[in-house]
Amino acid sequence: MSGSNTTDFINPSTFILLGIPGLEAAHVWISIPFCTMYVTAILGNFIILLIVKRDPNLHGPMYYFLCMLAITDLVLSTSILPKTLSIFWFNSREIYFSVCLTQMYFIHCFSAMESGIFVAMAFDRYVAICDPLRHSTILTNPVVAMIGLAVVLRGCIIILPYPFLARQWPYCRTNIIPHTYCEHIAVVKQACADIRISIYYGLFLTVSGMGLDIFFIAMSYIQILRAVFSLPTKDAQLKTFGTCISHLCAILSFYVPALFSYLTHRFGHNVPLHFHILMANIYLLVPPMLNPIINGVRTKQIRDRLLQLFTHTGA
Repeated sequence: MSGSNTTDFINPSTFILLGIPGLEAAHVWISIPFCTMYVTAILGNFIILLIVKRDPNLHGPMYYFLCMLAITDLVLSTSILPKTLSIFWFNSREIYFSVCLTQMYFIHCFSAMESGIFVAMAFDRYVAICDPLRHSTILTNPVVAMIGLAVVLRGCIIILPYPFLARQWPYCRTNIIPHTYCEHIAVVKQACADIRISIYYGLFLTVSGMGLDIFFIAMSYIQILRAVFSLPTKDAQLKTFGTCISHLCAILSFYVPALFSYLTHRFGHNVPLHFHILMANIYLLVPPMLNPIINGVRTKQIRDRLLQLFTHTGA
């Protein structure tokens, strides 16, 4: 009998996502803020795309990067929440193995893209503040397109080993995943094989990918701060640095929960599982919700166009 069970899981046709173990009774209540964040993210990011598309005056590097960020956020949040809500509302926990691997790829691929876009936005702010006279000649449309292509290719290529490695492992323990979505480590931990390659590659990507991105962003802002503090008046300093506040807020909302989720998953053995899973969802839902709000509130051009859009709609 045990041999039959083992054979069944060598190549599972489906996985079972448990949702948030220990908080099953609260799934419906948890779905309310999750759904609110998702709807806000969808509306906010679509509005950013609509405003930039309709206004030729916003067809510049900063707003192109905002559009890239909006598209990435739409894909990220949509990759996890429909399935999560189906677990919470309808107890629909099954997910096909191939769909699970596809979800895994999209989540990690677009997370890597989002990190790369923040680096590009930091570079845009650096050039705009430290070398404003050459901004339009350095960040031309072809250069912005090349940066965008590089960000996309990097995200697509470096995450490719995740699903390929996950597919090759034998799953002879269980096909039950204690999570709301197919997160890489949560899936491969169910394999009955030596998965150190997957773990080490994930660690390598975190250090070489996200770690380097944070380093480049920090270097950009060190140069920006030097340029800001060299301005003659405090008003000029505050006004110049104010243009970077929205970007910094967006960066913090992405990297802080992402790093916390990663570190607790690998080293926080005393952290309750339900808390880790909640943080893993917040990391993918809060930034897509906050980015359009932060950019809409802090960027005067978008705020003005947004008011015009609703004024004309109301008229």
